[in-house]
Amino acid sequence: MQENDSVKVLSGVGDKTAALLNKLDIVTIGDLIHYYPSRYDVFEPPKNLRDIEEGNIAAIRGVLTRTAEVKNTKNMQLTVVTLQEDDICAELVWFRMPFLKATLRAGCRFIFRGKCIKRLGKLIIQQPEIYTLSKYDEICNSLQPMYTVTKGLSNKTVSKAVKNAIQSLGIMTEYMPAYLRKENELAEYNFALEHIHFPRNKDELFFARKRLVFDEFLLFILTVRKWKDIRADYNNSFNIVDGNMAKHLEAELPYDLTNAQKQVLEEVVSDITSKKVMNRLIQGDVGSGKTIIAIMAMLHVVEASYQAALMAPTEVLAKQHYEAICEMSEKYNLKVRPILLTGSITAKEKREAYSLIKAHEADIIIGTHALIQEKVEYDNLALVITDEQHRFGVKQREYFSNKGSEPHVLVMSATPIPRTLAMIIYGDLDISVIDELPADRLPIKNAVITKEDRNKTYTFMEKEIKSGRQVYVICPMVEESENADGENVIDYTKMLRQVMSPSINVEYLHGKMKAKEKNQKMEDFSQGKIHILVSTTVIEVGINVPNATVMVIENASKFGLAQLHQLRGRVGRGKHQSYCIFISDISSKETLARLEILRKSNDGFYIASEDLKLRGAGDILGVRQSGLMEFDLGDIFTDSEVLKTASEAAGKLIKRDALLEEKEHILLKKELEKYSDRSGKYMTL
Repeated sequence: MQENDSVKVLSGVGDKTAALLNKLDIVTIGDLIHYYPSRYDVFEPPKNLRDIEEGNIAAIRGVLTRTAEVKNTKNMQLTVVTLQEDDICAELVWFRMPFLKATLRAGCRFIFRGKCIKRLGKLIIQQPEIYTLSKYDEICNSLQPMYTVTKGLSNKTVSKAVKNAIQSLGIMTEYMPAYLRKENELAEYNFALEHIHFPRNKDELFFARKRLVFDEFLLFILTVRKWKDIRADYNNSFNIVDGNMAKHLEAELPYDLTNAQKQVLEEVVSDITSKKVMNRLIQGDVGSGKTIIAIMAMLHVVEASYQAALMAPTEVLAKQHYEAICEMSEKYNLKVRPILLTGSITAKEKREAYSLIKAHEADIIIGTHALIQEKVEYDNLALVITDEQHRFGVKQREYFSNKGSEPHVLVMSATPIPRTLAMIIYGDLDISVIDELPADRLPIKNAVITKEDRNKTYTFMEKEIKSGRQVYVICPMVEESENADGENVIDYTKMLRQVMSPSINVEYLHGKMKAKEKNQKMEDFSQGKIHILVSTTVIEVGINVPNATVMVIENASKFGLAQLHQLRGRVGRGKHQSYCIFISDISSKETLARLEILRKSNDGFYIASEDLKLRGAGDILGVRQSGLMEFDLGDIFTDSEVLKTASEAAGKLIKRDALLEEKEHILLKKELEKYSDRSGKYMTL
C-alpha cells in the first residue's frame, strides 16, 4: 500500500466514509496520516470536588451515599446522583438512561468523568462517563486523539481509519540525516507519525510532535532561503526616481503622516530607486497607515511610466481598495488609470480588462488571485503589492513576479509577530515596521466577561445597531461537533435571530461556504444590509467596514492573543467609538489574566510579545491557537523555540551543503522538492 493510494483501499472505509473524509481534504492515505489531531483528551488523575474548575473536563472519585433517582420531567427522563465532599456537592445528571439506577447503588465506588458547569451556584456534570476504580487506573494519564470532523463523521471512525493506515503502510523512509536528528534530539520519522496520533503519555506526544514541527519549519525555512538567494541576484531593470506625484498627494492629505510612516516610505523609495529589486515587508497594526504607503509607492512607479499591481485576499477588499484609489485620484487630481480585476466579473469585463492591461491603458491593477491568471499580460509591471501577504503562497508570489521583468515586491501585514520570529519566518524579506498609530485614531474600548453576562452584551449590541452601527460576532466553530466545545456560527445565528428585534438582520459567514456566497455576505455587510455578521475567523482579513463598531468574540479562551488582536482589528476603523467584548467560557484565573492583557492594551506587537511569553508545552494539548502562517501542525508562538532551532539547523545545512548533494542529504532534498511542489497549498508566507 502506498501513500498516494485512495483511502477507499483501507478496511472499514467505504464510499460514504470516503466522501465524508474528502470533505476534510482527505483523499489519499498520505492525507489521512498527516491529518493530525486538533487536540487530545487527557485522562488525568481524579480530583477532589473543591479543585474542580468550571468549564473543564474532570474525573471525580466518589462513594454513593444514596442510590440514583430517576426523575420524570416534562420533556425528558433524568437519572440523578449527588456527590458530597465536606460542604461541597455536585449533581451528576444522565438523560434518558434510567437503566443506570441498577448500577448506581448506595455504597458503590466509581470514577465519574465529564464536563463541569455551574448552574445557580451548584456544580453539575452532565452525561459523565462511569468507570470502576481499577478500570480508570488502567487508562489514567493516557491521551485520546480528537480530530476535527464533519457532520456524519465520528472521531472514532477517523481514529480507526488512521490506525489502519499506519499499519497498512508499514515502515516509511526516514529522510532526515542521522546527524541532524542527533544534534536536535529528534524522534525517528515513523515513531513520530504513529505517536502524534496515538501517544501513550505526554512525553511521547511532545517528542513526536517536536520532530514533525521541526520538519515543517526546516522545510519552510529552506524554501524561503532558496527564494531569497534567487532574488538576491536580480538587478533593478526599472528607471524609477523619487517622483512628484507622491509628494503632491502627501502635501494634499488632510492629515500628516506619522514619523513611522515617513521612515517606512523613505525605505520603500530607497529600494525602488536602488540597483537591486525590492523585496520588503511592511508590518503594522490595523489603522497604522500601511495602505497610503502602498499607494505612494505605486504613484512613483506610474509616474515613471510603469504598471503596479495590488493583490488583496478577498474580492470585497480588492473592490474597497479600487474605490479608495479612484476617489483619491479624482479628489487630488492624480494622473493614474486604475482597473479592478476579480474572479466574479463577467467574461466580457475580463476580456476588456485584459486588453486595457496589455495595452498599458491601465497602470494600477487591483484584484485578487485573478491577477496571476495566464490570460493576464502586463506591459512593464514594475511593482507587485500583496495585502495580508501570509495568505499568499510562495508559488503564487513567484508566479506573480514572473508576470513582469522581476518586479519590485512589497508585502503588507497587520499580523503582529515579534521581530525575532519575523526575521525567521520572513527570511527572504527586508522588514519595515509601522509602530505608531495616527494621533486622531480612537482607541478601541475592551471588556472581558464570562458567559453569565452575555445578555448584557446582546442589549449593548442592539443599542449600537439602533444608533446606526454594525456588529461582528466570532465563534470558533462552523457547526456543532461531537468532540469540540464552543459556540458555532449556525446555531448562534439562529439564537440571535430569536433574541434580537425582528428588524435586525443577522447572517452568518464561514470558510466552508462557496466563494461567491462568501463574497456576497461580505459585500452585504459592507453596504450595511446586514446588521450582525456571525462568523468564524474567516473575517480575520479581507473586509473593511468603518461602520462596524462592536466585535464580540465567543469562547475567547480558544484563541491565541495575537489572533484575538487580529480579529479585534476588524473594528475601530471609522470615526465612531468602537468596542471589543471577549466572552470567556472558562473562568479560571489563568484564562482571565491572559485575556486581561488584551483588555489593557491595543498594541499588537506588545500583545504578540506577551503571547510568546505565555505559551507553554501545555498549549499543544488543546486547539492550535495562533492560526498564523497556516502550518499543518506547528505554531510559531507555542513552538517558537523549535522554530529558532530549525532556523539554526537550516543555516548550518546550507553552509555545509547548499545544494543538498551529499549522500546523506539526498532523501532530504527529495522531500524538500515535494514540499516546494505543494507549497502553493501548504506553505504560505
